[in-house]
Amino acid sequence: MFESTAPFMFFDYYRVPYKISVPTDGRSEDSFWGHVSNVSEGRATRRLSWPRVCGRAPTDPSSMRWGEYRLGRIPIFGRVLGDEHAAERLQGSSRWKAAEAITDGAGNRVASIWRDRDGNVALPFDPGELIENLWSERYVNPGSATTRLRRISTRIYYEVKPLLPRRLQVALRQRFAKLQTASFPRWPIETAMTELSEWLFAEAVRLAGQPVPWIAPWPNDFQWALVLTHDVETAEGCERITDLRRIERELGLVSSWNFVPLRYSVSDHTLGDLVAEGCEVGVHGLRHDGKDLQSLRTLRSRLPAIRAHAERWGAVGFRAPATQRRWEWMPLLGFEYDTSYPDSDLYEPTPGGCCSYLPFINESTVELPITLPQDHTVFAILQHRDEALWIEKTEHIRSHGGMALVLTHPDYASDHRVIDGYRALLSSVKEDPAMWHALPRDVSRWWRRREASWIERSDDDWVIRGPGESDATLRYATTDAPTFGTAHLSESHERGTL
Repeated sequence: MFESTAPFMFFDYYRVPYKISVPTDGRSEDSFWGHVSNVSEGRATRRLSWPRVCGRAPTDPSSMRWGEYRLGRIPIFGRVLGDEHAAERLQGSSRWKAAEAITDGAGNRVASIWRDRDGNVALPFDPGELIENLWSERYVNPGSATTRLRRISTRIYYEVKPLLPRRLQVALRQRFAKLQTASFPRWPIETAMTELSEWLFAEAVRLAGQPVPWIAPWPNDFQWALVLTHDVETAEGCERITDLRRIERELGLVSSWNFVPLRYSVSDHTLGDLVAEGCEVGVHGLRHDGKDLQSLRTLRSRLPAIRAHAERWGAVGFRAPATQRRWEWMPLLGFEYDTSYPDSDLYEPTPGGCCSYLPFINESTVELPITLPQDHTVFAILQHRDEALWIEKTEHIRSHGGMALVLTHPDYASDHRVIDGYRALLSSVKEDPAMWHALPRDVSRWWRRREASWIERSDDDWVIRGPGESDATLRYATTDAPTFGTAHLSESHERGTL
């Protein structure tokens, strides 16, 4: 179906079949443009071109402008090729027309999607860079005064937190929450990744002239995933595990429990009981003092102790306290998966998010985003009275085929709203036959098998080959239905509200 002159990250992530072919028209593989062509009866009929900047510097840095832009209503972050430079680089530019506009914050056109009368399209951006910039939160300017102030504030918060009574901690967080605003990512729902992927799939279908096959996110034809996780922050939380576990037990569900090795003692009996019931154990930092990822030097000094406890507990997953994270450092932890990235979280000490309802891979580590607001945020900080926010966000994720990854804490289980809300949330989805209920390690291992699988042509049909051959599901992107799930994005979801 498709041939490309270079790796095309969007196709790689969604496992769309294509092959890389050496150009035969004299272009170098190191050229500025990458080209994906629709191949029919042995010849290319239409072509999509993009500037190859993902993971490397552009051939001509002066022609690319980094910034925050919009493609219609879709926010994009990355480098774009201005119209003047694009016109110079497009062969036979007289037949190309600047179509959809890429605009800046003031609504000014800064670049365009280019199209010609034969159905060819040239993008002014590299889709892979835009996607990775969302995953890695590179939309945050690390040198800005706001970012520096947040890092300083987070450090001060963890220095004084042990000295403050619990009630005062919550009161300060509640007051600070009223000051926390952000245009991106929107809370509690940010649709940028989904909308960008839908747009790119539509372009792929237009290029192919027929439905485009891809490998579904979940095995065995499941439509969405439910993953239950808990962070045990204190000795009191360790004693209250049963409060949440009892609810899961009654409903026949299992979960992952992340413990802090050097903050309190965790008995082998506690760990053994969880494992015997089918649950998973993970590592939640070393001391829960906000310093694990404060600097690379500190991370490296603590890593041997973190790894030693992981091996002792049989833990393959990690979550950083307060969801502290740095894209370049997470693979250094050496775990199979990490689950420190929210999809969108305005209220954590490190606000932001990866904007994804699906897992993704950062070097050797599978990232499993936290996609439901945390219990502490919902009930202690924002003072919601019931589980409505949880259920509505879960319904949105379910309707778009994503992963509802829940994070609750036994430390807060003395609040009846947490207990009642958790029971109501799980009861609302338990009987859904389209749901894949899985532990984080199972999702991580499935995602690796999916990543290693591929689609190929067999006679007149497409088939899946590789490690996921027996349980992966083939999906087709079309022009008459959304690619993800069962619903189009509504106007309210576009605004990031529920």
